[in-house]
Amino acid sequence: MIAVASERWSAARFQIATAEKLPFADATLHGYRADKVFHVLDDPARAIDEARRVLAPAGRIVLLGQDWDTFVIDSDDPALTRTIVHAAADRVRNPRIVRRTRNLLVDAGFTDVTVEVHTWVFTDATLVPMLADLAGKAQQNGAISEAQAESWVGEQRERAEHGRLFLALPLFVTAASVRT
Repeated sequence: MIAVASERWSAARFQIATAEKLPFADATLHGYRADKVFHVLDDPARAIDEARRVLAPAGRIVLLGQDWDTFVIDSDDPALTRTIVHAAADRVRNPRIVRRTRNLLVDAGFTDVTVEVHTWVFTDATLVPMLADLAGKAQQNGAISEAQAESWVGEQRERAEHGRLFLALPLFVTAASVRT
């Protein structure tokens, strides 16, 4: 990714770093953006503190993420669907971190904290592979049987073939500023 980005934007500088230890001096950046990252971090609060450290006065932070328990999927078996969604969430290090990001920003001294929700809705076969992966992971976890996984994925494929699939993914955008 770094090589491709460097080719596309040769005037820019790209670096690899962790969210908890950024290679920038204090108060030198005007913006910080993390897309779907905080759910995989060991210590999201530490990453927020590090973002605060590198942001200059009036700097802006924007975090985009999903709540892994809030996938909305239509099916003939809502209980099985809930089991699949929750089993997938349980495999993520911080599946519900977006519920906490507002308070983490407040605790770190950010101001003007806002939260918006933008929901992507899919009704075709585009995300059937993702749904199959969710069911497969739930089966691997022992949350559902192989027969349940196959039946549920089959239903989702059939729904997609007939334009009846419904998957909604709420994405949360949390933003804030550094005090001037």
